[in-house]
Amino acid sequence: MVSGAQGFGSQARRHHPGGRVSEAPVVVETRGVTRILQEAVPVTLVRDIDLSVRKGEFVSITGPSGSGKSSLLYLLGLLDVPTEGEVMIDGQPTNGLDANALAAIRLRKIGFVFQFHFLLPEFDVLQNIMLPMRRLGTLSESEMRERGMTLLAGLEMADQTTKRPDQLSGGQRQRVAIARALANDPLILLADEPTGNLDSKNSKIVRDIFARLVSEQGRTVIAVTHETDFAAATQRNVHLVDGRIVKDERRS
Repeated sequence: MVSGAQGFGSQARRHHPGGRVSEAPVVVETRGVTRILQEAVPVTLVRDIDLSVRKGEFVSITGPSGSGKSSLLYLLGLLDVPTEGEVMIDGQPTNGLDANALAAIRLRKIGFVFQFHFLLPEFDVLQNIMLPMRRLGTLSESEMRERGMTLLAGLEMADQTTKRPDQLSGGQRQRVAIARALANDPLILLADEPTGNLDSKNSKIVRDIFARLVSEQGRTVIAVTHETDFAAATQRNVHLVDGRIVKDERRS
């Protein structure tokens, strides 16, 4: 099992176990969000979604195939915009923002992990992790390298820095993808079926990494999953059917 919370390299946020999530600030919120694809026959992806997620929550989004899980996640991550309603990130309304403004929020406040790692094959592990830092442009070259190494060390990948993605196992590639998602110390981590392409051993490793990011650093993690073990490991489950929330269950 991967160990060593300090290796995750959180720059600004430390979790205090005594703190209560119910008293934490809301970091992502939707108000009446609907997304309709305007085709010859309009397709409603999600409808009337009201959802608030606080700092330090570990949330799973579940539902049958075609229920709107990924569509909702893309709206939360500003990869798509609603037809109706509002998405707020860290208290900031996003309606009406242009593509550049939305991209800036994503770069600073949101990290993404997908089912397939999407690592660039021409770059080595450390270079892949440094890409979001280069785009943000707030760290020097040495600082970026140091942060990348710190993230990799926390995921027990420090000895893999110079390898290319095709030299890694599937589980290792997904750990690199998580490190890349954490590169700019995001407020929110969004994951779309992050264990869907992994065996049971590596699925548990990834699941445990997300749980530690929440419990030890107070990060907010929202993950779409079809795996019952993953959903059971989260603190809260939002279940969709036909694009609507039919259950929003918090666990003790």
